[in-house]
Amino acid sequence: MTILSKLFNEKNKMIHVIITSYKEPKSTLRAVKTFLDQKIKQDYEIIVVDPFPETEKFLKQNLHKNEQKKVKFFLDPGEGKGYALNILFQELASENKDDIFILTDGDVYVSENAVSEMMKAFKDKEIGCVTGRPITINPKDNKYHYWAHLAFQGIDRFRNNLSEQKQFFECSGYLFAIRKGVILDFPLETSEDAIIPYLFWKKGYKIVYVPKVEVYVKNPENWHDWKNQKIRNIKAHENLNKMAPDMLRTKSLLNEIKEGAFFAIRQPTNFREFFWTLQLYPARLYIYFKAFQELRQNKGYQDGWRTTEIESTKPLD
Repeated sequence: MTILSKLFNEKNKMIHVIITSYKEPKSTLRAVKTFLDQKIKQDYEIIVVDPFPETEKFLKQNLHKNEQKKVKFFLDPGEGKGYALNILFQELASENKDDIFILTDGDVYVSENAVSEMMKAFKDKEIGCVTGRPITINPKDNKYHYWAHLAFQGIDRFRNNLSEQKQFFECSGYLFAIRKGVILDFPLETSEDAIIPYLFWKKGYKIVYVPKVEVYVKNPENWHDWKNQKIRNIKAHENLNKMAPDMLRTKSLLNEIKEGAFFAIRQPTNFREFFWTLQLYPARLYIYFKAFQELRQNKGYQDGWRTTEIESTKPLD
């Protein structure tokens, strides 16, 4: 293949970056700008999904005219993130499997190499999903921030091992990319970062973790927000037992005990961090107990836009 034909093929590929947000215009603007500032060889378009028209107005006021041409706004109907993604998957479906969806959120932002490194991974036609590495922007100044650092270190180690072994693993909802047209929708009873990779895996595609691609996240800063975020996440993943009983679970209480307990206790670098680590064990057991209790009471996972607000994770708004 000549250099000219390679360039032609790259430009013929279409990337849709879908940024799902929820009334956080300043954070969403930053998320949008981190993609606009990248050197993207392929044709691309950024779609901001938000149930609040004020976000669209703010973006138009703060983007240059040439930037606005690359950014579209989709007014979310308010039925949940998965519902909105399913609509866009179908409206933007492509028969060209080299066309890509990049899925991320308005309250995070990505490294400057995100698109180029993900597209490198997709050169392997067997790869259907590519996910990046979450990095917490919180300092290690309290136990909730330290718990975030600890969790992301463990996730990085776990995903890296499974990716190298070419085994199944769940992607990061903060940032992952998929080939277009392979699936047109997915069930709403669980999180998209779990069920979408599973659907690709069932179709014979591989999943790859690219730690060079970083996504920067603000994590909960208090017990209320930390508890609500984790319980909702657990309930979403527990639904997988019914929906995909043959799926290899990478997020579960058993895996946390087996893979995480010994890893966590080896990470502290001082007494304060060691004390915070000891506090994490009963806290994790409590949220699993609480999640299972709510599931028994038919208070299951709901795909609504942040049914419980996690205020302390909003980085700018």
